Amino acid sequence: MTYTEVPGVRVPIRMWTDPAAVEGAAMQQLRNVSSLPWIKGLAVMPDVHYGKGATVGSVIAMRDAVCPAAVGVDIGCGMSAVKTSLRTSDLPGDLSRLRSRIERAIPVGRGLHDRPVEPGDVHGLPQAGWQDLWGRFDDLARPVHPREERAAKQIGTLGSGNHFIEFCADEDGSVWLVLHSGSRNIGKELAEYHIGEAQRLPHNQGLVDRDLAVFVAGTPQMAAYRRDLFWAQEYAKWNRAIMMALFKDVVRREFAKAKPTFEPEISCHHNYVSEERYDGMDLLVTRKGAIRAGTGDLGIIPGSMGTGTYIVRGLGNPEAFNSASHGAGRRMSRNAAKKRFTTHDLEEQTRGVECRKDSGVVDEIPGAYKPIAQVMDQQKDLVQVVAKLKQLVCVKG
Repeated sequence: MTYTEVPGVRVPIRMWTDPAAVEGAAMQQLRNVSSLPWIKGLAVMPDVHYGKGATVGSVIAMRDAVCPAAVGVDIGCGMSAVKTSLRTSDLPGDLSRLRSRIERAIPVGRGLHDRPVEPGDVHGLPQAGWQDLWGRFDDLARPVHPREERAAKQIGTLGSGNHFIEFCADEDGSVWLVLHSGSRNIGKELAEYHIGEAQRLPHNQGLVDRDLAVFVAGTPQMAAYRRDLFWAQEYAKWNRAIMMALFKDVVRREFAKAKPTFEPEISCHHNYVSEERYDGMDLLVTRKGAIRAGTGDLGIIPGSMGTGTYIVRGLGNPEAFNSASHGAGRRMSRNAAKKRFTTHDLEEQTRGVECRKDSGVVDEIPGAYKPIAQVMDQQKDLVQVVAKLKQLVCVKG
């Protein structure tokens, strides 16, 4: 579909979904965002749903301003995927041992490594930029300085919620490695600190929603946030890179006879800020639950634990600020999912996938998400499908 334009306050709201299907609270958030004095454009992806301040699944283009709550607390959250030389014919019927080995190699939930994992500790991971990342830690906001050791031990770990590690197969029988995670606790603490700082600034006192507080260009607060934001985005990318390297090592050992090889990694943020130019203006583009989909950009759009993942190539649609959805998007809250679904429902909806099927992940049941096929159909003018993957193993925290 092409987008539907809904009137906003200062800019129109371009929606790649049926506006009537969006819950009222989310529509109000979109109108609130469209009222910000610095807004230059707002694009809404088909996975849109209610979030903190701004909806998940929105692309917010502002001039000389950025809203930290619109970026979200998991700064730099995103996806990585790697195609392997393995074929489904190389796999055993029971993949439970593989799942156990992944869980032993990569801490999940609130877990962390016993000691920091560095690029030199895992096979084939380039080290360029690693020392620079940690050399800038002391420049971050002072409240997070006591977290350096924890941040070092959490890099290369999964987290919980909708984060996952998956062993997948495409429709041609090739095996893929896929994972989803972000900047862990250090990103969360940086985000919460700066959200609080923004809310105290005088120019934000009259906003319709205090969670839309912004930093503006030319101020020390904006400079401090940009420094910490871009550091956390880099940390998140390293986190995924180290996890993927550890994942590859597990696969090498588990399938040693097949001698697996790996194609170049596809990686994309979907909670982040980027400096981009549109209509002759330099803008700060915030993608909250959205990926960049510029012409030729490779991206990853997951569904849920049992519904598959799409590898896509961007079509470069400027009306969407060269963006696409970051996934299927929730159609009900976590609490609502826990009330509606049972572990039996989870077992049925994840049949054929080696994964947790207990009460601790019922809120991640496929039924709590929008149908991924419908979401993909709504953004045919944003991305082209390169491959469709089906989960064989799903690891969650």
